[in-house]
Amino acid sequence: MSDLENSKKMAALAVDALEDRKGEDIKVLDISSISTLGDYFIIAAGTNRNQVQALADNVQEKLGREGYLTKNVEGYDGANWILLDFGDIIVHVFDSENRIFYDLERIWRDGKVVDTSDLK
Repeated sequence: MSDLENSKKMAALAVDALEDRKGEDIKVLDISSISTLGDYFIIAAGTNRNQVQALADNVQEKLGREGYLTKNVEGYDGANWILLDFGDIIVHVFDSENRIFYDLERIWRDGKVVDTSDLK
């Protein structure tokens, strides 16, 4: 499996995990051609602190079962923006207010929006 195929598999697992916990407004950005940070940004929102943490927990659990471990986690305790860095993919889970405020899709608009159904 190529690195990009592996990243795509990881992104699909992350999206599934977010959907399992009713993550809102899930977006996937392919940043592989514009950044060395990773291949995909996955962005989602939760309605409250508990859901934001549950979304992040489920992503870590689902990817962990497949052997993908987080390299770094930031913002978990505050739960207004949790960043999960898996190396090739970076998952951002926001509460609704911070999702609008930080607007990562605008900042990373040079990335290609990926239809989540294309990951499967």
